[in-house]
Amino acid sequence: MTLQSNEKIEHWRSELASKSPGDIIRWVVETFPGDAVLASSLGAEDQILTHLIARHAPALDIITLDTGRLFPETHDLLDQTRRHYGLRIKVYFPDRHRVEEMVNEHGSNLFRHSIAKRKQCCAVRKIEPLKRALAGKSAWVTGLRRDQSTNRGYTEVIEWDEANQMVKINPLHDWTEAQVRRFLEEQHVPYNALHDQGYPSIGCAPCTRAVLPDEDPRAGRWWWEPREHNECGIHIVNGRVERKVPVFVE
Repeated sequence: MTLQSNEKIEHWRSELASKSPGDIIRWVVETFPGDAVLASSLGAEDQILTHLIARHAPALDIITLDTGRLFPETHDLLDQTRRHYGLRIKVYFPDRHRVEEMVNEHGSNLFRHSIAKRKQCCAVRKIEPLKRALAGKSAWVTGLRRDQSTNRGYTEVIEWDEANQMVKINPLHDWTEAQVRRFLEEQHVPYNALHDQGYPSIGCAPCTRAVLPDEDPRAGRWWWEPREHNECGIHIVNGRVERKVPVFVE
């Protein structure tokens, strides 16, 4: 990022500091008309952002990824969200040839065999289709929050995404988990039914399990790996992989 770009990010950060998430969504559409997208995982935070887009900026594009290994409940939520808000949510799939090559060489459950193969699976099923979804855009909106984990304390309302060479906007950056819960309840925002069954974090079905009340919420993702490797690579900050930690943790 150039010095000029950094100065622009700082200016925008100051401009957005006192704005509500709804105002930030409107700002995104005004500042990046036709050039920004919400990349939704259909998690609780992204469902709130979808709600705000429907209310304040329905022209903002929304995309999501279908890895081919999602829970049925996640597909149900996608259909429910489309009907509830009347929004077009574009689904991106992994490249068929790359999936076939990977599965034929390593098997359907290669992610169980080694950390390298699990990261390969994430790269094919998540990272590549996300890059296609973001191609040609100048900015993307995410549901990242500061209190999602200890290493998220530096998350800003707007940042430069070095990995994707674009602006990243985090309208809920300073929200607490309590605020997320309250908004979902008060605004009747659709959310994944698995959250009520002990799944604080929901990804691909083979790589996600329910957690016990006293377990770390991330314990349900890639639980067979050492904790330091439990990342998929979607969010990279300053060269480090960052991943969202969900709500609905007892």
